[in-house]
Amino acid sequence: MKRLVLACLLAAALPLAVQAQTKLRMQSAFPAKGTFADNLAFFAERVKVMSGGRLEIVALATGSVVPAFDVLDATHKKVLDGAHSSSAYWVGKNRAAALFGVTPGGPFGMDGFDYMGWLYDGGGLELYREFFQDVLKQNVVPIPMTSAGPQALGWFKRPVKSWADLKGLKCRQTGISAEVFSKAGMATVNIPGPEILAAGERGVIDCAEWVGPSDDMLIGFHTVWKNFYTQSLHDLSLLEIIINGDVWKALGPDLQAIVQAAAIEATLRSQNRRNRLDAAAMVELTTKHGVTIRRTPDDILKNMLQAWDGIAKEESAKNPFFKKVYDSQRAYASQVVPSRRATAPAYNFTADYYWPEQKK
Repeated sequence: MKRLVLACLLAAALPLAVQAQTKLRMQSAFPAKGTFADNLAFFAERVKVMSGGRLEIVALATGSVVPAFDVLDATHKKVLDGAHSSSAYWVGKNRAAALFGVTPGGPFGMDGFDYMGWLYDGGGLELYREFFQDVLKQNVVPIPMTSAGPQALGWFKRPVKSWADLKGLKCRQTGISAEVFSKAGMATVNIPGPEILAAGERGVIDCAEWVGPSDDMLIGFHTVWKNFYTQSLHDLSLLEIIINGDVWKALGPDLQAIVQAAAIEATLRSQNRRNRLDAAAMVELTTKHGVTIRRTPDDILKNMLQAWDGIAKEESAKNPFFKKVYDSQRAYASQVVPSRRATAPAYNFTADYYWPEQKK
């Protein structure tokens, strides 16, 4: 009896990290270098610190267990505990996936912060989980993590001056955004991030998009293409972590709350950090690598919105869940976007006052 009491006292005195520790193996669907990989590492560090070492995220490189586009099925089957991925990759399973973090057109004028508001305060997160668990029948829990947008239009061999100039180009695009550009006659090719540069070097594709200045420079797009268009409306974009449903339940409420809090912190940090890195990358691309950074013509931006509106209308007519999510986003945006526009001056107003664009 004395030995049992002593053992209990010793256990109570031990740090929580020693008493119990859970490790979750999460595979990334993205390149090993870049803001996405950095954000997954930051998320893992925050989870470990906030949990006092009781929960550890083991970040696995893309392709280390399964191919990038197979991480959802692997998480569902518990081959992986979780993954860092993008809903754009699941459009082939159900096109409503395009509305969760990768929506073309804004959506409805929303920026990344507005979109996070829809998720956490407008019912989006509940729809997000319904999509995976009830529509796709996947035993996973999705959590938004890592800001990746708005993404750049992309890299081209020659300048493009209008929507018509996209016709016939073979370009890397993914998700439902590929269909938006197909409306212009672009021949789209869905290639995972780590494979894009090689495809460009071999001439398999004429143009490509990935994220933006800093991430694209790390991959080396500037060694193949010299015309870079940085504005676009094709991809919001917010990434995700997905965790196996049984693994999630086993964590308990406190660790679940830590994971959710760390994901929100990581998302905010990723946007702020990428802004700084992109600023430095744009200088390096132009001064050291001979890249011409061009403004995307309004004609292309307007046609992107029109193409997306047409696709969304058609999909809403035949996909009830797509319509459910699309209508939810429109309802939220109809309140928030006009309100923000009415209560704050346009970003460009003060930007133009202090940092007027230099006309070439």
